[in-house]
Amino acid sequence: MKILVVDDEHDIQALFEQRFRKETRHGDMQFAFAFSGEEALNYISKHEHEVVLILSDINMPGMSGLVLLEKIKQQYAIPPPVVMMITAYGDSDNYNKAMELGADDFLTKPVDFVLLKEKLKKLINV
Repeated sequence: MKILVVDDEHDIQALFEQRFRKETRHGDMQFAFAFSGEEALNYISKHEHEVVLILSDINMPGMSGLVLLEKIKQQYAIPPPVVMMITAYGDSDNYNKAMELGADDFLTKPVDFVLLKEKLKKLINV
């Protein structure tokens, strides 16, 4: 499964690579990283049929994760990628807006990697 992680914090790449070392080594998951909403849209346009899941931060400079979510759901309806939103702010406004825009799931930071792995494994087995 190809997963695009979108977050303006560059250290997120090392964190995901460390936490998913076993899964990437076995070929169960492949990660790509974008550090802005604009970079994510550019990546998706070039790899449209490869990306199965997008994990996106909500609060980013420039294009927010919510705007990115809206654009993804409008432009890439078939096949629709699964989009999980990640934010340090677990408030109901962000949650409700993300769900309204079509988010498939919502996680808060710091990311619970045990929970995230469980969710991803369910997607792989579907």
